[in-house]
This record gives sequence, C-alpha cells and structure tokens, in this order.
Amino acid sequence: MLPLIPVLAVLLAQASASVRPAALDYAFFRDRVQPIFLAKRPGHARCIVCHDHTNPRLEELSPGATTWNEQQSRKNFEAWQRVVVPGDPMASRMLMHPLAAAAGGDPFHAGGKHWTSQDDPEWQTLAAWVRTGSTVTASNAAEALDFEFYRTKVEPIILKHACYTCHSKVASRMRLLPLPPGATAWSEADSRKNFEAVARVVIPGEPLKSPLLLHPLAHEAGGDSTHTGGKFWNSQQNPEWQVLAAWARNSK
Repeated sequence: MLPLIPVLAVLLAQASASVRPAALDYAFFRDRVQPIFLAKRPGHARCIVCHDHTNPRLEELSPGATTWNEQQSRKNFEAWQRVVVPGDPMASRMLMHPLAAAAGGDPFHAGGKHWTSQDDPEWQTLAAWVRTGSTVTASNAAEALDFEFYRTKVEPIILKHACYTCHSKVASRMRLLPLPPGATAWSEADSRKNFEAVARVVIPGEPLKSPLLLHPLAHEAGGDSTHTGGKFWNSQQNPEWQVLAAWARNSK
C-alpha cells in the first residue's frame, strides 16, 4: 500500500494541474506578436506609445533599438499573457479591446479600434498565439460545483453588485448574459449559462486561488491587484465573501 501523504500530494498536484491553463508559446510571442505592438496603423498610435507607461506594460525600447532584447521580451511576455485566456481568443482582452464592436469586440480600449474584422491578419496572428495555450473548459469546474447553491446564493450577489454591467460586455472568462429588459433575475436556462461562465473563475475546493473571490477582495485582506470593477469586500469575514467561499469549498 502506498503511503497516504505522497498519494494525496500526487492527487492534489493532478487536481491543481487540471485547472491551470497550459503555457503560451514564448517564441511565437517574441517573433510574431511583438512586431504587432510596433506596427503603425493609419489614424492610430503604435501600441508602444501608450503601453510603455500603462498596463499591460511594454518595456521601453533601448536607445536606437528597433525591437526588444531577450530580457525585455520576457518581461513583455509576462505582462501580456495576463490579458489572455489561453486557448480562448474571444475571452482575451488583448484581442477583444482593439477589435471593432461590429466584429465582436468589446466597448473598451482607450487607444481605439485597430481591427474591423477577425479576418485581419494581425488579429489572426494574436488568435493563433492564444491558441498555443489551452484553457480549462467550463464543464471541468462546473461539474464539481453545485448549481442550486450557485443560483440561490451566489447569483443574488452577482445581481446585487450588477457584475453583468461589465461582464456582459468585457472579454473575460466570466462572460455573463445581460439581464433582459425589465427583468430583475435570469431565467433558469440563462442561469445555467452564467453558472458555466462563473465556474471558469473558480478552482473547486480552493477559494483563495479562485479569481472570483480574489479579484473583488481588498488587497490588504488577501485579494489580488486585478479587478477594474473595484473591490467589494474589505475582509474575508464579509458574509458575501463567505458565501462564495462556501460554494467553492463545497465541491461535489
């Protein structure tokens, strides 16, 4: 019989690996994505003009350089993979923000819309890079989470904070359906679709590794630095946060 602790360690490692996105291709990024950041488009500044001082950051080019060195490219890669959902171009802010709304893009991007079609060669290059990784499917996490708990206890929190205001528009793993005009809640069918989306940002059994709980939690309370929608909870003792944590913990 195998010792219990090593077996548990293996099982935990496998479970953790099952929800981690596969790594994106660095060489593809360096050789094919980075030139897009330097390209000049009619009516638009090059990406580097803004993003050498705004997030996600691009490293400043060295004096006289026309591209980044290896160390700078690695830093660029680390920064930009944070706005990508590996395997899912349509959930990746990097592709959705600069894409025209008529072509499926979201409403955001202070730098304007660079591409009017998903058939644009630059957009296709970015999509190809995103597909070099793979993402956990919604069903992987959703199968481990309780739908009724979600619908009766978690979804009211989402409605209270009007998360759908942004998350029905922004490119995100948690892409929610908008509320129908005049409605105050979703139908059961729509709730199931939202459940699949919200499950993408939960690691079953791991509240403190789940973006759903960390993004809106104050940094000093253990939250991360991400969430353009602001911080909803100043403490992990907040009753709403505790409800989300209970949902994440009580996986099947």
